[in-house]
Amino acid sequence: MVDTVSLRLPAGMRDFAPRAAASRRRIAETLLGVFERWGFARVITPAFEYEEVLGLGLGASGRAAALKFVEPSSGRVVAFRPDITPQIARLIATRFRDETGPVRLCYEGTVLRLDRGARSQRELIQAGVELAGVTAPQGDAEVIALGTEALAAAGLDLPTFDLTIDLGHLGLMREVLAALALSEAASVAMRAAIGKRDPRAMDEVLRSSRIAPVTASYEKIARFVRALPELSGEPGVLAVAVRQAPTPRIRRVISDLREIVKVVEARKVPARLHVDLAEVRGFDYYTGVRFQAFVSGAAEPVLQGGRYDDLLGRYGRPSAAVGFAIDVEAAAGALEVSRAGDSDVAEQGDVGGDASVLVVGETAVAVAVARTLRASGRRAAPLLVLMPDPEIAAYAARWGYREIIRAGESVLATKPRARKKGPRKT
Repeated sequence: MVDTVSLRLPAGMRDFAPRAAASRRRIAETLLGVFERWGFARVITPAFEYEEVLGLGLGASGRAAALKFVEPSSGRVVAFRPDITPQIARLIATRFRDETGPVRLCYEGTVLRLDRGARSQRELIQAGVELAGVTAPQGDAEVIALGTEALAAAGLDLPTFDLTIDLGHLGLMREVLAALALSEAASVAMRAAIGKRDPRAMDEVLRSSRIAPVTASYEKIARFVRALPELSGEPGVLAVAVRQAPTPRIRRVISDLREIVKVVEARKVPARLHVDLAEVRGFDYYTGVRFQAFVSGAAEPVLQGGRYDDLLGRYGRPSAAVGFAIDVEAAAGALEVSRAGDSDVAEQGDVGGDASVLVVGETAVAVAVARTLRASGRRAAPLLVLMPDPEIAAYAARWGYREIIRAGESVLATKPRARKKGPRKT
């Protein structure tokens, strides 16, 4: 039967061998530990839900990324979650409907997203937080500071990984499009042009504005729109943007972002701050600040989040809300890139750790010794099969055992020592 069946995984899916799995587990557990120390309570949500319920909290891109199937028992359409945030919103709106104070929840799990361009799907491991009931700027600063501390705890610190938080504000784009009085189709085209930083495409859309091109207000707004791709850099660029703002509403949004940056800087976060006023991604989802974290060694952002004050209202409990998700795989990849070729540095994602022991010898005695070691808090396993010494040493190295002991010898001699290259026999 195996000869006629392909053992390949579907496109976009992958297994994680013990060492890679241990690395990702360590990162996720480290992140959750930081979240919980900050007062966020851990919850678990299902891998899939009814599409109509999940879809309430997804933007157009999120709904398009959801993998759907028909539930045999009911005939209803079910979707694998492409994002956990809508599930947390549903949970808050139902289980915590009567809570009058802030709701702090955290999670870890996988999401599945369709990539229609690649005609496949992609499974991601995420760990994140949602904070409901706290408005900007304090709520935004709280989760941004938490995200940077969590990434630093996982090993992605500044300056080693050049941890950078990129900040934008989707409210700005809404005010710009409103000021231009564009049609819905023209608004979509303008967002695409700004996102690509394409001045020719921006000018083409500007000509479709319902504001007369000869008016002074049009010229002022058009000049600001053309400048958006250049309004990017250190937070000081916001002072320039405020002076160039063509309307009071646009000026207020930029001032709001300046205040968020001010509060984040007061937290002394372990990251470099970067502002990008041409940020348009997540337009149909985020209502305020949008932020991403980048580190050297990862092509994609390791953290993404923002403010979505409309989301809980879709589930019947209007509330301010802000949160983020960390891509555990991207974080692990950056750490692996940094350690490539450095055999003298202990791998934080090692399978066993320095206290890991392989017990060899007569089965009953080896089992008893391993039990004693585990009772003392160490990772230990009996070998249970006969193997020559060279093969035992190679086996121990492959599976992360840092020490090999002979059953019947003193267990007291197996205290953890500084890691060496290969297992130690006693």
